[in-house]
Amino acid sequence: MPVRPSFRRTPLLLTAAAVLAVTGWTAVGAPAGAEPAPAATATTACSPAGTLKGPGGQRADVSLCANGGGAGTSLSAPATCRRGGTTVRYACLTSGTWTLRRDGRTVATGPLPGGRETPEPGTYEVSGTVRVRSSPAGVDLRGTVRATLTFTDPKPVATHRIEVDRHTLRPRSTATLTYTVARDSDAGDGSARFGLIGEESSGVELTTSDARCVNPLTGRHPSTTRSMYALDCALTDLQPGRPSTVVVHARVADACTSVVSKLGYWMPRGQSLYTGGMLAGPTVTCD
Repeated sequence: MPVRPSFRRTPLLLTAAAVLAVTGWTAVGAPAGAEPAPAATATTACSPAGTLKGPGGQRADVSLCANGGGAGTSLSAPATCRRGGTTVRYACLTSGTWTLRRDGRTVATGPLPGGRETPEPGTYEVSGTVRVRSSPAGVDLRGTVRATLTFTDPKPVATHRIEVDRHTLRPRSTATLTYTVARDSDAGDGSARFGLIGEESSGVELTTSDARCVNPLTGRHPSTTRSMYALDCALTDLQPGRPSTVVVHARVADACTSVVSKLGYWMPRGQSLYTGGMLAGPTVTCD
Protein backbone atom coordinates (compact mmCIF):
# COMPACT_ATOMS: atom_id res chain seq x y z
CA MET A 1 0.00 0.00 0.00
CA PRO A 2 1.29 3.51 -0.71
CA VAL A 3 2.17 5.36 2.48
CA ARG A 4 0.70 8.83 2.73
CA PRO A 5 2.88 11.04 4.89
CA SER A 6 1.76 14.20 6.58
CA PHE A 7 2.18 17.47 4.69
CA ARG A 8 2.60 21.12 5.50
CA ARG A 9 1.72 24.05 3.34
CA THR A 10 4.44 25.05 0.91
CA PRO A 11 7.16 24.01 0.76
CA LEU A 12 5.66 20.52 0.57
CA LEU A 13 7.56 17.24 0.73
CA LEU A 14 6.04 14.34 -1.17
CA THR A 15 7.24 10.74 -0.85
CA ALA A 16 6.02 8.16 -3.35
CA ALA A 17 5.91 4.64 -1.93
CA ALA A 18 4.29 2.77 -4.78
CA VAL A 19 5.28 0.94 -7.91
CA LEU A 20 5.54 2.72 -11.25
CA ALA A 21 5.89 0.13 -13.99
CA VAL A 22 6.34 0.99 -17.65
CA THR A 23 7.06 -1.07 -20.72
CA GLY A 24 10.79 -0.86 -21.40
CA TRP A 25 11.64 0.17 -17.84
CA THR A 26 10.27 -0.09 -14.34
CA ALA A 27 10.18 2.69 -11.78
CA VAL A 28 9.74 1.67 -8.15
CA GLY A 29 9.37 3.97 -5.17
CA ALA A 30 9.33 1.74 -2.11
CA PRO A 31 10.12 2.07 1.60
CA ALA A 32 13.55 0.87 2.68
CA GLY A 33 13.68 -2.91 2.91
CA ALA A 34 10.49 -3.45 0.91
CA GLU A 35 10.46 -5.89 -1.98
CA PRO A 36 9.58 -4.25 -5.32
CA ALA A 37 6.29 -5.29 -6.86
CA PRO A 38 6.25 -7.19 -10.16
CA ALA A 39 6.51 -5.06 -13.27
CA ALA A 40 3.25 -4.25 -15.05
CA THR A 41 2.85 -4.11 -18.80
CA ALA A 42 1.13 -0.73 -19.10
CA THR A 43 2.95 2.08 -20.87
CA THR A 44 1.78 4.55 -18.23
CA ALA A 45 1.54 4.04 -14.47
CA CYS A 46 0.51 6.46 -11.72
CA SER A 47 0.86 6.50 -7.97
CA PRO A 48 -0.87 8.78 -5.41
CA ALA A 49 1.83 11.20 -4.28
CA GLY A 50 0.17 13.46 -1.72
CA THR A 51 -2.27 16.26 -1.00
CA LEU A 52 -1.58 19.99 -1.18
CA LYS A 53 -3.74 22.25 0.97
CA GLY A 54 -4.19 25.99 1.05
CA PRO A 55 -6.33 28.77 2.54
CA GLY A 56 -10.07 28.75 2.06
CA GLY A 57 -10.29 24.97 1.80
CA GLN A 58 -8.12 24.66 -1.32
CA ARG A 59 -7.05 21.07 -1.91
CA ALA A 60 -5.24 19.20 -4.67
CA ASP A 61 -4.65 15.44 -4.66
CA VAL A 62 -1.49 14.95 -6.69
CA SER A 63 -0.34 11.77 -8.42
CA LEU A 64 3.12 10.97 -9.73
CA CYS A 65 3.02 9.37 -13.18
CA ALA A 66 5.71 7.83 -15.35
CA ASN A 67 5.40 6.68 -18.93
CA GLY A 68 7.83 5.25 -21.42
CA GLY A 69 8.57 2.61 -23.96
CA GLY A 70 11.45 2.96 -26.34
CA ALA A 71 14.37 5.23 -25.61
CA GLY A 72 12.56 7.91 -23.59
CA THR A 73 10.87 8.32 -20.25
CA SER A 74 8.48 11.06 -19.17
CA LEU A 75 7.30 12.33 -15.79
CA SER A 76 4.09 14.16 -14.97
CA ALA A 77 2.14 15.14 -11.87
CA PRO A 78 -1.62 15.18 -12.60
CA ALA A 79 -3.95 16.36 -9.87
CA THR A 80 -7.63 16.55 -8.90
CA CYS A 81 -8.76 19.82 -7.32
CA ARG A 82 -11.55 20.93 -5.05
CA ARG A 83 -12.37 23.72 -2.63
CA GLY A 84 -14.34 23.43 0.59
CA GLY A 85 -17.82 24.92 0.61
CA THR A 86 -18.36 24.69 -3.15
CA THR A 87 -19.72 22.08 -5.55
CA VAL A 88 -17.79 23.42 -8.52
CA ARG A 89 -16.10 20.69 -10.58
CA TYR A 90 -12.58 21.88 -11.21
CA ALA A 91 -10.16 20.82 -13.91
CA CYS A 92 -6.51 20.93 -12.83
CA LEU A 93 -3.35 22.00 -14.60
CA THR A 94 -0.04 20.96 -13.05
CA SER A 95 3.23 22.52 -14.19
CA GLY A 96 6.75 22.87 -12.91
CA THR A 97 10.20 21.33 -13.30
CA TRP A 98 11.85 18.10 -12.18
CA THR A 99 15.39 16.97 -11.42
CA LEU A 100 16.64 13.38 -11.42
CA ARG A 101 19.61 12.67 -9.11
CA ARG A 102 21.63 9.58 -8.31
CA ASP A 103 24.14 9.44 -5.45
CA GLY A 104 23.91 13.22 -5.15
CA ARG A 105 24.73 13.79 -8.84
CA THR A 106 22.24 15.42 -11.18
CA VAL A 107 21.45 13.02 -14.04
CA ALA A 108 18.70 14.87 -15.90
CA THR A 109 16.31 17.80 -15.62
CA GLY A 110 13.18 18.78 -17.48
CA PRO A 111 9.76 20.39 -17.39
CA LEU A 112 6.61 18.91 -15.89
CA PRO A 113 5.19 17.27 -17.85
CA GLY A 114 8.22 16.17 -19.83
CA GLY A 115 11.02 13.66 -20.07
CA ARG A 116 14.44 12.69 -21.27
CA GLU A 117 16.29 9.55 -22.32
CA THR A 118 15.71 6.44 -20.23
CA PRO A 119 18.23 6.40 -17.35
CA GLU A 120 20.51 3.53 -16.45
CA PRO A 121 19.06 0.99 -13.97
CA GLY A 122 19.36 2.13 -10.36
CA THR A 123 17.72 4.15 -7.59
CA TYR A 124 17.16 7.86 -8.18
CA GLU A 125 15.73 10.81 -6.26
CA VAL A 126 13.23 12.84 -8.26
CA SER A 127 12.56 16.36 -7.00
CA GLY A 128 10.75 19.29 -8.48
CA THR A 129 8.69 22.40 -8.05
CA VAL A 130 4.96 22.02 -8.71
CA ARG A 131 2.18 24.50 -9.26
CA VAL A 132 -1.42 23.29 -9.39
CA ARG A 133 -4.05 25.66 -10.80
CA SER A 134 -7.72 25.04 -11.46
CA SER A 135 -10.20 25.96 -14.16
CA PRO A 136 -12.40 27.77 -13.29
CA ALA A 137 -10.14 29.69 -10.91
CA GLY A 138 -10.36 28.80 -7.24
CA VAL A 139 -7.37 26.57 -6.53
CA ASP A 140 -3.77 27.75 -6.87
CA LEU A 141 -1.18 25.80 -4.89
CA ARG A 142 2.60 25.42 -5.02
CA GLY A 143 4.91 22.84 -3.49
CA THR A 144 8.23 21.05 -3.65
CA VAL A 145 7.90 17.36 -4.52
CA ARG A 146 10.31 14.51 -3.88
CA ALA A 147 10.18 10.80 -4.62
CA THR A 148 12.60 7.86 -4.69
CA LEU A 149 12.37 5.81 -7.88
CA THR A 150 14.28 2.66 -8.85
CA PHE A 151 14.61 1.88 -12.55
CA THR A 152 15.17 -1.85 -12.98
CA ASP A 153 15.01 -2.55 -16.71
CA PRO A 154 18.11 -2.01 -18.87
CA LYS A 155 18.31 0.94 -21.21
CA PRO A 156 17.04 0.09 -24.71
CA VAL A 157 19.78 -0.61 -27.22
CA ALA A 158 20.32 2.45 -29.41
CA THR A 159 19.33 1.94 -33.04
CA HIS A 160 20.88 5.18 -34.34
CA ARG A 161 23.77 7.43 -33.34
CA ILE A 162 25.10 10.91 -34.13
CA GLU A 163 28.75 11.97 -33.97
CA VAL A 164 30.43 15.32 -34.63
CA ASP A 165 34.11 16.07 -35.19
CA ARG A 166 34.35 19.10 -32.87
CA HIS A 167 32.54 20.21 -29.74
CA THR A 168 33.41 23.90 -29.30
CA LEU A 169 32.62 27.12 -31.16
CA ARG A 170 34.06 30.59 -30.62
CA PRO A 171 32.36 33.98 -31.01
CA ARG A 172 33.09 36.08 -34.11
CA SER A 173 34.28 33.07 -36.09
CA THR A 174 33.13 30.43 -38.58
CA ALA A 175 33.62 26.72 -37.91
CA THR A 176 33.05 23.63 -40.02
CA LEU A 177 31.13 20.86 -38.25
CA THR A 178 31.11 17.37 -39.77
CA TYR A 179 28.23 15.25 -38.48
CA THR A 180 28.07 11.49 -39.01
CA VAL A 181 24.63 9.89 -38.70
CA ALA A 182 24.53 6.09 -38.48
CA ARG A 183 21.82 3.45 -38.27
CA ASP A 184 23.09 0.35 -36.45
CA SER A 185 19.87 -1.68 -36.31
CA ASP A 186 18.33 -3.90 -38.98
CA ALA A 187 14.91 -2.73 -37.76
CA GLY A 188 13.17 0.15 -39.46
CA ASP A 189 14.32 1.74 -42.70
CA GLY A 190 16.84 4.22 -44.08
CA SER A 191 14.75 7.37 -43.57
CA ALA A 192 15.55 9.88 -40.86
CA ARG A 193 15.11 13.60 -40.24
CA PHE A 194 18.28 15.24 -38.92
CA GLY A 195 18.03 18.67 -37.34
CA LEU A 196 20.38 21.31 -35.94
CA ILE A 197 19.41 24.44 -34.06
CA GLY A 198 21.22 27.30 -32.35
CA GLU A 199 19.83 30.05 -30.15
CA GLU A 200 17.60 32.34 -32.20
CA SER A 201 18.68 35.60 -30.57
CA SER A 202 22.42 34.89 -30.93
CA GLY A 203 22.66 35.69 -34.64
CA VAL A 204 24.28 32.35 -35.48
CA GLU A 205 23.96 31.16 -39.08
CA LEU A 206 24.01 27.46 -39.98
CA THR A 207 24.57 26.75 -43.68
CA THR A 208 25.50 23.79 -45.86
CA SER A 209 25.89 22.91 -49.53
CA ASP A 210 24.22 19.54 -48.87
CA ALA A 211 21.12 19.37 -51.08
CA ARG A 212 19.32 17.24 -48.47
CA CYS A 213 19.26 20.15 -46.02
CA VAL A 214 17.33 23.43 -45.85
CA ASN A 215 16.97 26.32 -43.44
CA PRO A 216 13.30 26.12 -42.34
CA LEU A 217 10.77 28.62 -43.64
CA THR A 218 9.22 30.94 -41.07
CA GLY A 219 6.18 33.19 -41.20
CA ARG A 220 2.94 32.92 -43.14
CA HIS A 221 2.67 32.39 -46.90
CA PRO A 222 3.92 34.05 -49.08
CA SER A 223 6.86 34.77 -46.76
CA THR A 224 10.21 33.42 -48.00
CA THR A 225 12.11 34.22 -44.80
CA ARG A 226 14.14 31.33 -43.44
CA SER A 227 15.49 30.58 -39.95
CA MET A 228 19.24 30.74 -40.49
CA TYR A 229 19.89 29.49 -36.95
CA ALA A 230 18.40 26.07 -37.83
CA LEU A 231 18.94 23.33 -40.41
CA ASP A 232 16.62 20.49 -41.39
CA CYS A 233 18.05 17.52 -43.32
CA ALA A 234 16.06 14.66 -44.89
CA LEU A 235 18.21 11.51 -44.93
CA THR A 236 16.89 8.56 -46.92
CA ASP A 237 19.76 6.10 -47.33
CA LEU A 238 20.84 5.15 -43.80
CA GLN A 239 21.82 1.48 -43.64
CA PRO A 240 23.84 -0.56 -41.15
CA GLY A 241 27.41 -0.22 -42.34
CA ARG A 242 26.55 2.84 -44.45
CA PRO A 243 26.46 6.03 -42.35
CA SER A 244 25.67 9.44 -43.77
CA THR A 245 27.80 12.59 -43.41
CA VAL A 246 26.50 16.17 -43.24
CA VAL A 247 28.99 19.08 -43.35
CA VAL A 248 27.72 22.28 -41.74
CA HIS A 249 29.26 25.76 -41.52
CA ALA A 250 28.44 27.61 -38.30
CA ARG A 251 29.04 31.36 -38.36
CA VAL A 252 28.95 32.66 -34.80
CA ALA A 253 28.32 36.37 -34.15
CA ASP A 254 29.38 38.32 -31.07
CA ALA A 255 27.06 36.30 -28.84
CA CYS A 256 27.96 32.71 -28.01
CA THR A 257 25.45 29.96 -28.71
CA SER A 258 25.34 26.20 -28.39
CA VAL A 259 24.20 24.11 -31.36
CA VAL A 260 21.91 21.18 -30.54
CA SER A 261 21.41 18.18 -32.82
CA LYS A 262 18.49 15.73 -32.99
CA LEU A 263 17.40 12.82 -35.16
CA GLY A 264 13.90 11.53 -35.79
CA TYR A 265 13.48 8.12 -37.41
CA TRP A 266 10.99 5.39 -38.37
CA MET A 267 10.79 1.93 -36.86
CA PRO A 268 8.70 -1.15 -37.85
CA ARG A 269 4.86 -1.19 -37.86
CA GLY A 270 4.73 1.95 -39.98
CA GLN A 271 0.94 2.29 -39.94
CA SER A 272 0.84 2.50 -36.16
CA LEU A 273 0.94 5.93 -34.57
CA TYR A 274 3.86 5.39 -32.21
CA THR A 275 6.49 3.76 -34.39
CA GLY A 276 9.36 6.22 -34.47
CA GLY A 277 11.92 7.63 -32.14
CA MET A 278 13.86 10.79 -31.37
CA LEU A 279 17.57 10.72 -30.59
CA ALA A 280 19.45 13.60 -28.95
CA GLY A 281 22.81 14.08 -30.59
CA PRO A 282 25.90 15.88 -29.30
CA THR A 283 25.68 19.54 -28.29
CA VAL A 284 28.40 21.81 -29.66
CA THR A 285 29.07 24.50 -27.06
CA CYS A 286 30.64 27.96 -27.34
CA ASP A 287 33.28 29.70 -25.21
